[in-house]
Amino acid sequence: MEFQPTQLQQQSQTQTSVKIGLEEIVHAQMHLKDVITRTPLQYNRVLSERYGCTVLLKREDLQIVRSFKIRGAYHLMRSLPPERLASGVICASAGNHAQGVAYSCQTLGIPGKIYMPSTTPRQKVHQVKFFGGTFVEVILTGDTFDDAYAEAVAESERSGMAFVHPFDDPKIIAGNGTIGQELMEAAESVPDYVLVTVGGGGLAAGVSSYVKAVSPATKVIGVEPEGAPSLRQAFDAGHVVTLEQIEKFVDGAAVKRVGDMTYAICRELLDDVIAVPEGKVCTTLLDLYNENAIVAEPAGAVPIAALEQLREEISGKTVVCVISGGNNDVDRMQEIKERSLIYEGLKHYFMLSFPQRAGALREFLDDVLGPNDDITRFEYTKKHNKDNGPSLVGIELKHREDYEPLIGRMQKKGIQFVELNKDPVLFNLLI
Repeated sequence: MEFQPTQLQQQSQTQTSVKIGLEEIVHAQMHLKDVITRTPLQYNRVLSERYGCTVLLKREDLQIVRSFKIRGAYHLMRSLPPERLASGVICASAGNHAQGVAYSCQTLGIPGKIYMPSTTPRQKVHQVKFFGGTFVEVILTGDTFDDAYAEAVAESERSGMAFVHPFDDPKIIAGNGTIGQELMEAAESVPDYVLVTVGGGGLAAGVSSYVKAVSPATKVIGVEPEGAPSLRQAFDAGHVVTLEQIEKFVDGAAVKRVGDMTYAICRELLDDVIAVPEGKVCTTLLDLYNENAIVAEPAGAVPIAALEQLREEISGKTVVCVISGGNNDVDRMQEIKERSLIYEGLKHYFMLSFPQRAGALREFLDDVLGPNDDITRFEYTKKHNKDNGPSLVGIELKHREDYEPLIGRMQKKGIQFVELNKDPVLFNLLI
């Protein structure tokens, strides 16, 4: 997701001193009590034993639209004057926000226009239509989110229909703050840490607004994907910045620019902002599924992925991780596994150059490949030079420690090679 400031955001940009009070969050909870699922705060034994602390998971993946986004969207819409609400709403989204708005439209019985990029997977479009029913019109436009966002803003200004921003709105933030209220009420003791995903900042701003108001000693830490550290860079710069490029894999948190309002609140209330590598997020996703039967989306796994970085600091403490959503596309699982293996040092790609003659591959298998190594990809090319040619080889290791011996055997054998894992340009081109 990528956001640029528009006329609709000018008001929020001039109100960056806004604070979300407890009364507003409690009011939001009253709006939401009959609409949302009061998601559980679950003790997780596996993670607790692994990190030597008490880990509690706030399961927003079990929300009615499988993400927290329903909270802010519904509260904002319920807060509109009746005559304005009756005219309908507009939003732009490629995922969870669209589903939250769609569900709210059907629940409230009002029309909604939801702009989505034409490249949005059909499964996501189907879910939006399912939650919105006959009340929602899905408009596919442009190739990117920015294209859809621009069209939605323009239509809102033309028609006067209310625009439901994904994060930079006090009602959205207050709705998200109900997560903080619920987890603090459900916890048997005051948490020492609360970890929350940061994308545009709406979730972190909302949760921290409640938690810090009732327990200033609780540390609230925002966690971003390493490839899209928009809040961390804003903190470092002292003002909101727009990142030139981002890694879009953690799509629910891949935002070039955090909100002005959310930045101001997070700047005041968050104790820290840290980043986790996308590969670590993938490993965490697989572990959550294999060890706990939890289906999280990449953005939902981000706080749990941060536990390793905080291992020493959180030892013996009580830590709450907010799993923000579980809308994960099964078609992405192969990519998730691949990224995890590469991050863990278990999958390596090489361009190898060895003689294209009978027996050369057999020699490679016998003399270079270790007993537990496995070739997962092999493309043997033979073009202009019939004696030698490059081969693309993917090798999966059983243990990270098997890497150095593999390299040593290739060097001893005299094989010329390029490690694609260490060359981002070639890796993206070939893999």
